[in-house]
Amino acid sequence: MTAETMRASVLVAKGRLRVEEVRVPEPAADQVLVRIASVGVCGSDVHYFQHGRIGDFVLTSPMILGHEAAGTIVAVGSGVPADRIGQRVAIEPQRACRVCEQCRHGRYNLCPSIEFYATPPIDGAFAEYQSIQADYAFPIPDSMSLEAAALCEPLSVGIWSNRKAGTGPGSRILVAGAGPIGVIITQVARAFGAAEVIVSDVAAGRREAALRYGASRVIDPTAQDIATLDLEVDAFIDASGAEPAVRAGVMAVKPAGRIVLVGMGADDVTLPASRIQNRELVLTGVFRYANTWPLAIELAASGRVDLDSMVTSQHGLADVEAALTATTDPRTLKAVVRPGE
Repeated sequence: MTAETMRASVLVAKGRLRVEEVRVPEPAADQVLVRIASVGVCGSDVHYFQHGRIGDFVLTSPMILGHEAAGTIVAVGSGVPADRIGQRVAIEPQRACRVCEQCRHGRYNLCPSIEFYATPPIDGAFAEYQSIQADYAFPIPDSMSLEAAALCEPLSVGIWSNRKAGTGPGSRILVAGAGPIGVIITQVARAFGAAEVIVSDVAAGRREAALRYGASRVIDPTAQDIATLDLEVDAFIDASGAEPAVRAGVMAVKPAGRIVLVGMGADDVTLPASRIQNRELVLTGVFRYANTWPLAIELAASGRVDLDSMVTSQHGLADVEAALTATTDPRTLKAVVRPGE
């Protein structure tokens, strides 16, 4: 029997968190209730904490942050088999309508009615329990930690980014930004067969991390002008959101190559349009992911992508603010919140 209330870290206003006793979600007919064991901290969590908004998504009432989540199913809705209780699962933290044009074409991440954990007004997983549609709760093997299961969410961003980039055997890839997402993109590129992954970052510690996680070489963009290095890569993936990095990366892509924008930066940037036109470069963005969890679990469980070693700190619910601020330290790859502690 699940308790009626639970502890949760609630963002009550910009810059203000409070641990509160709130009602445990009641799973709908098609949902499962998960006891949350691990939640990774994402840059979007930090942004909501610091600014109260991301673009058009504005915090107008208290909300629970956290969307990189995993745990154990403890209850099921009326339409879900009871034998799912007890399964350890990685959560895909979104709910699409399943009937719109985008959903019917398999692009459910672009569903105009999408509900996503920790995006106003939907509560996230910095809480002891959370509900999710049963088919978005993916069972994980016994050999896989719940920390790694939670990080299947940023791993999905890495998978989606590399799919957009067309990464395959023999590819040469340039990645800007060696934070958590850049490091994961690098690992996935290697797992997809990339022959060379070049990573740029202004922080020496982050460049060293990129090398540990599979980068062929690293570049300090403050010391070398990437646009003049004649890299001629097959694809450039930006995980920095910095306009100078994006502009330099565009100049490094060979004709008919691909440019993938992942990092959150300014709403508007200036790009070298003539370069994009004359080389017939393909420019695309990344908005979350679709149909990535089975591969994410396989990559992590097989060891082809190392998620466990990316966890650099663990925090309880009363310590969520410290988890959020830890991301400003270049030595941090992934801070993790453990709601049961």
